Amino acid sequence: MASAIRNLVIRPDLVVHHSADAVPEYNNPRLFPGMYPTLYPYGIGGFEDKSRLIPLSFDHHAKYCLNISDRYFRYHESFIFVVLNMLQRRQAHLQTYFAVSKSNFESVARELTSVSPEVLERLANRLEQECKLSNLTTDEHNALKLLRQVNTMSTRIPGSQASKIFVRNEIRNYYGYFGLPHIFFTFNPNPAHSPIFQVMYGDYSVDLSERLPRMPAGHIRATRLAHDPVAGADFFEFSFRCLFRYLLGWDFEHNRSADSGGILGHIRAFYGTSE
Repeated sequence: MASAIRNLVIRPDLVVHHSADAVPEYNNPRLFPGMYPTLYPYGIGGFEDKSRLIPLSFDHHAKYCLNISDRYFRYHESFIFVVLNMLQRRQAHLQTYFAVSKSNFESVARELTSVSPEVLERLANRLEQECKLSNLTTDEHNALKLLRQVNTMSTRIPGSQASKIFVRNEIRNYYGYFGLPHIFFTFNPNPAHSPIFQVMYGDYSVDLSERLPRMPAGHIRATRLAHDPVAGADFFEFSFRCLFRYLLGWDFEHNRSADSGGILGHIRAFYGTSE
């Protein structure tokens, strides 16, 4: 209360600036220190800082923040979601391109560059509002006809329909080279019921040397998983690698089957994808 009253007559503790223009998220090292002053108390250490001696990409920097030992970043209520949203948008910006049939390439490329951004913006607004196509202007009709000859490709964006088609095509290529697979299985380890995850979360009272370690109550384990999804992802990666290395005999360092093989013999190849 005293601080609030003092801010009415004296210089405030925190000034929040506002503007009509959005804050850029590319090449803006001050963005995250300004958004999260509790995570960046000195106002430095933001993403894509050109003054850094060794360049660090956005995704590698994000992984580093989420794996710091004090876990402040991964425990923050919104940091991990904002970073993921920005990564997805960057993938959409940088990994989306147009595909045109060879016979129409020259004409489509010439006409596409002649369409003004204003026409495309008006057309996008009309399509978003589900307006009748008969109400489009001549320029909008021409732009729509032109875009129908163009396919948007986004095979590198996780979760997109194009990425799923890309995965199916890769699996079919495996069929053609290695033959039909001999086994299909779904791998779904549950971290909430695993004593290994409890240790990854930071509960070192769980004794992994025991055959049946004592575990916390069920609601506590579920809360821990929701509180630290990064530990849940680390547990999945650890479980996946243990399964293939020690049961199926796959050597991840050399990307081939180990000399000793596994419970199914020697594996020529495998293909896995996460949902």
